[in-house]
Amino acid sequence: MLPLSLNTLGIYVSVPFCRSKCTYCNFASGVHSPALYQQYADRLCGEIAGLRRRAAEWGVEVPERVDSLYLGGGTPSLLPPHLLLQLGRALRGEFDVLKTAEITLECAPGQLPDQTLEAMLEIGVNRMSFGVQSFVDREAAATGRLHTRAIAVSDLRRVRRAGVRRVNVDLIAGLPYQTAASWQESLNTLMETEADHASVYMLEIDEDSRLGREMLAGGARYHAAAAPNEEQTADFYVSAVAQLERMGLRQYEISNFARVGSESRHNSKYWRRQPYLGFGVDAHSFLQRVAAGALRLTSAPSLDEYLAGAEGARELAELTPEEELEEAWFLGLRLRQGVRWSWLAERYGGGPAEASSGLAGPWRGRAPALQPFLPVVVELRRLGLLACQGDVVRLTQRGILLSNEVFARFLGVAAGAAAGVA
Repeated sequence: MLPLSLNTLGIYVSVPFCRSKCTYCNFASGVHSPALYQQYADRLCGEIAGLRRRAAEWGVEVPERVDSLYLGGGTPSLLPPHLLLQLGRALRGEFDVLKTAEITLECAPGQLPDQTLEAMLEIGVNRMSFGVQSFVDREAAATGRLHTRAIAVSDLRRVRRAGVRRVNVDLIAGLPYQTAASWQESLNTLMETEADHASVYMLEIDEDSRLGREMLAGGARYHAAAAPNEEQTADFYVSAVAQLERMGLRQYEISNFARVGSESRHNSKYWRRQPYLGFGVDAHSFLQRVAAGALRLTSAPSLDEYLAGAEGARELAELTPEEELEEAWFLGLRLRQGVRWSWLAERYGGGPAEASSGLAGPWRGRAPALQPFLPVVVELRRLGLLACQGDVVRLTQRGILLSNEVFARFLGVAAGAAAGVA
């Protein structure tokens, strides 16, 4: 796993443009007129240029050095080459982007012209993330994807030939028409691509996507009736974990698998609460305050609001010490390396104290701020959702499948203890 560093910065640039809107998508992206691309790029560059002035107003520290840059969306590869170059110049003009920085660009298969690929290489892109979702043509078409298996495989090979060393492939378990056999077909094709990183997500069923709303309503639009049930989807995910491990792609986070040394440096910042800045529509930032504590910032949630808003308009939320500790728990538990009590005690504990839960050995002598979490960990371990080994707490396989429920148990614990709530 990559070392923790608070002295370098990650940067995320949101590009909310798509050629088509996928039925499962719940992101702040969509199909917009290409006439807006230049206006959006100009707005981004203005936001980047004014960042340090606004950071001083917020009272936050912004590291100078950048070791990860991620262009996501949406489909950033839809931007014309000259706009990609414009963004690259703006970022390098404001920040010290290290020569060793990981620079990632998201791409949809079949939407990567040669000129765009050349521009990406010129701004230093050395990692690409392909939103394949399925290598089975019927499944891809049913969800609004515009590629075929042949197109996806061809693009993956093309970027490798162009010199992009690291490639990620996204897959989704639970898409309409997906079966055990077709899921195996996608995994086999992934193996053939020799990608060094894969992201495997279980389909989110919520009201923020067209497919999710239809599945909740029990309807048939967007092929909702053809989607596998939750148990089948979980089985697909579990089979992927085992097979990816055999392929040499080690699970290092709930949804992410990589060959040793190919973990996503940028995404690791989110789970490890390292500083990062987000620019553009619905972008998020996490920064340390000059005095103490951390600040989370959120930009305008839609393209219209972002383009019409005041420069750098954001929602700011200053985290309390209790909120920071709770975040350290549920974000850290996403990682397969788990959470260490000793690290939490050192960072958030405020001094040693005797645990009152009856746990022996390494569970004793923990800092006062950590005491309210001991009963939570004990209960979740009893339910088979957490495993405890020495100083480490991590999710079990069952805990991974029920991770949202596990994470919810850590919310409000520290705040409730601080307020004297049992």
